[in-house]
Amino acid sequence: MTTHRILVTGASGFVGKALLQLLEGEYAGCEVFPLGQGEGRRDPIDIRDQEGVDRAVREIQPTALIHLAAVAAPSEARSAPRHAWDVNVTGTMNLAESLMRHAPQARFVHVGSSEAYGASLSSTPVTEQAPLRPVNIYGATKAAADLMIGQMCYDGLRAIRFRPFNHIGPGQSDTYVVADFAHQVAGILSGKSDPIIHVGNIEVERDFLDVRDVVRAYAIAATEDHDAGPDCVYNIASGQPRAIRDILNAIVSQSGVDVEIRIEPQKLRANQIPVAVGDASKARRELNWAPHVPFEQSVADILEYWRQIAAAADGSVPPRTGVQQARQ
Repeated sequence: MTTHRILVTGASGFVGKALLQLLEGEYAGCEVFPLGQGEGRRDPIDIRDQEGVDRAVREIQPTALIHLAAVAAPSEARSAPRHAWDVNVTGTMNLAESLMRHAPQARFVHVGSSEAYGASLSSTPVTEQAPLRPVNIYGATKAAADLMIGQMCYDGLRAIRFRPFNHIGPGQSDTYVVADFAHQVAGILSGKSDPIIHVGNIEVERDFLDVRDVVRAYAIAATEDHDAGPDCVYNIASGQPRAIRDILNAIVSQSGVDVEIRIEPQKLRANQIPVAVGDASKARRELNWAPHVPFEQSVADILEYWRQIAAAADGSVPPRTGVQQARQ
């Protein structure tokens, strides 16, 4: 018998695919309903369409809604700021209001971002008490949505808010730095590219997690009997900053190739925080969540994914898509 009816926005994205694979593989009794354009629905719904969202929530009657859909790349938000505000804030409001109207007992699992902390980030792990001080458009939209959902909890929304730090894994777009490095290295290994890696600022340090660990936190929040409300906000982080340069070195080392590192001005981002690391002790304590996938495995899986993509482009092997289960 189905015990959970989980509505998921952004199910066709990198994180969404990992979440669906987890829910469908390890959570017996979960019925999952993707909501959104390009997510397998006969009637694709844009989360900016309040009436469409209302119809879906009323029809599905979810026990939980995991909200992943967003303009998620900082570069995309920077190039189309009005669109980013509309999707990330108005779309989030539409979902939350529909849940309060038509499924008031359901949990709203809101996926925010560590980018909301902005200037509060430093070499000292930030807790959930750190002020939200975004320094880019993406971070500002995620901070605004986070605060909005927190306020709506006082009106009865049963929300759990997450602020995940950088996550990586096989299947991620090369818009993101680790996937970009692996993609470039795979091109070199295949003989299609010269042994040159084009990079931006590789001296900054970030807190990286495997996406397969990240989505476990969302599944826990959606399916287990934990508190929901204004105080239920959680960092999802490893607590260990890693220099981008060290990650690049790890990928190159695993590949066995000799490369030249070349800085490209167009890859440099404005307003970059030098170090960003999070304290996830609250999630460990209250949700019994902790990361399990070793960083070295994440790097190996990402590089293998891009090698498969390169081989598939040659027609030598069939492509593999999506996020593979972590090897134990």
